[in-house]
Amino acid sequence: MQTTCFMACSMRFLGNNIEDFCIYDLHGITKRFPKLRLPRTQDFYSIIYIEKAFGSIVIDEFNISIDSKKILFIKPGSVSRIRIDDDAKGKVICFTEDFFSLRYNSNVLNEFSFIKNYTTPTVDFNECQHKKWVHIMDLLDKEYTDYAKHTKKALRSYLNIILFELERNHRPERPIERNTLGKSRVSRFRKLIEVHYKNKKSPSEYAFLLNITTNHLNKVCKQEVGKTAGTFIRNHLCIEARRLLYHTNYSISEIAVELGFKNVSYFSTFFKNQTGNTPEAYRKQVL
Repeated sequence: MQTTCFMACSMRFLGNNIEDFCIYDLHGITKRFPKLRLPRTQDFYSIIYIEKAFGSIVIDEFNISIDSKKILFIKPGSVSRIRIDDDAKGKVICFTEDFFSLRYNSNVLNEFSFIKNYTTPTVDFNECQHKKWVHIMDLLDKEYTDYAKHTKKALRSYLNIILFELERNHRPERPIERNTLGKSRVSRFRKLIEVHYKNKKSPSEYAFLLNITTNHLNKVCKQEVGKTAGTFIRNHLCIEARRLLYHTNYSISEIAVELGFKNVSYFSTFFKNQTGNTPEAYRKQVL
């Protein structure tokens, strides 16, 4: 097993003066922040731009070997651990949803495929793309370091460019879709699940929080994403279960309690129905 529990980190973990945005050199980052080596959750977004490094970065159940140029993305709520060499070269950008949303609607942020979907959180890039990324990162770093008039507005603009560049590399065949009332409702629904998944497991409970009927919630989810509301709830519970199975040494019974299941038998049946494996078999497979 990896550890007995994981920490919850806010932006202030990176420094007392850090509130909503920061950029750091990757060089020696685990020396400056040793707790990055341990499994932890965070309530902010991180973009890790790697020019050169060796080691591994774990994000949820994805153990990513670092031996080439990459960009990794860590979402709020994900469990991550960084173990790379001290001579690593690159940048780490951290920002909150509130920072981005002061200029751009937060629903736009949640329409990027690498944020919206539970997929491998990494993008590889070639030498030609590398030159472009170096240029963008240099501009961002200089703006952050100089901190002149309207710096925060400029930082949001650079950040928006970076997110669109990531989207182009992550899902080059699909453009960002326009935000609609339905998409906005689905986004709010997903955020509510992230907060209440331990004690609210039925679509009707979330429909009440959204002030709509259960039928309407299911209709919106099917129209916008092709999934039922119940599927969203079950998928998120399964993600949280896999995080605990991978990153903690909690027993299956303890995980069932942590996730709000009435008993371990119900949890085991739920997990097998979702993944095809028992919790014990899944843990043996990934560890």
